[in-house]
Amino acid sequence: MNKEIVLEAVSNYNPLNNTDAAFQRQTFDFLQRCDEFWQRSTLEGHITGSAWICSPDFQRTLLIHHIKLDRWLQPGGHVEGTDAEPGETAEREAREECGLTVLNRLQSGIFDLDVHPIPAKNGVPEHLHYDLRYLFVTPEILHDFDALEVKGIQWVSIRDLCGEDTPESLRRMALRTLAL
Repeated sequence: MNKEIVLEAVSNYNPLNNTDAAFQRQTFDFLQRCDEFWQRSTLEGHITGSAWICSPDFQRTLLIHHIKLDRWLQPGGHVEGTDAEPGETAEREAREECGLTVLNRLQSGIFDLDVHPIPAKNGVPEHLHYDLRYLFVTPEILHDFDALEVKGIQWVSIRDLCGEDTPESLRRMALRTLAL
């Protein structure tokens, strides 16, 4: 994965608020000091790619119930050696986890950026995911999903995700969608 391409994408990201700007700075600093920024073996943390998948009318988003984290999230995951950039990671993970055949990326740049801790598990210490998120649309309604990683999958109203009880990470993407 080309570090300069990822640095440029993070530099061109447009933060929504002060927290978002702090995530951008934190991610940029991490990229500058770490050459193996995409490797799972980089235990400080690593870049991941996620997909914010909307319905064609931008009224709903597709969320998965992640087995390991036991939470509803957008599809996404770790970079693999065949991924040229994190947007490809996001698309590959969305196709794998959701069984999607039609998936259209709407922007070349990062739609949202998040930094969050991943708890220690199976001998891997707690570490950070520097999650670069990309905007996609799919017309598909029914999906098969990867039962090894995903407990469930559902379309959720984007407006419903704008409430104060929604985790900040999902609420921020919902608010970005409404501003499109």
